Amino acid sequence: MDHYLKLIGKVHSELRRLEDCPLLEHENAPEAAIEIFEEFRDAVKNIKPGDDIILLTWLHKADRTILTTRPRNNPGAAITGVFSTRSPDRPNPIGIHFVKIVSIAENNRFKVSGLEVLDGTPLIDIKPGLR
Repeated sequence: MDHYLKLIGKVHSELRRLEDCPLLEHENAPEAAIEIFEEFRDAVKNIKPGDDIILLTWLHKADRTILTTRPRNNPGAAITGVFSTRSPDRPNPIGIHFVKIVSIAENNRFKVSGLEVLDGTPLIDIKPGLR
């Protein structure tokens, strides 16, 4: 039995530095391009513009040693366990992002609405939206 993640693609974004990333996608996050690796091309064949999808990413720049944080980087907030927050810093830095397909390109890429992750962020899964 295989117990490892397979990266299925990566994010191409104008966000290059952690400090440039909005805390949530609805806080002025830019559109981004999603590249699907060739071996997974068939898995996205029914995705179309206008679809709501959920992207699961591996937040590769996260600090995996962090167990507590102050929500939204607010120095006045109470210290909270990371499992009660959306902090990217956590033992397994899996990001969850609710986006809409804006357009589809021929080269295993599609553009999505606001996505608050860095350029080069690995993509680990795509799920259909819950709406």
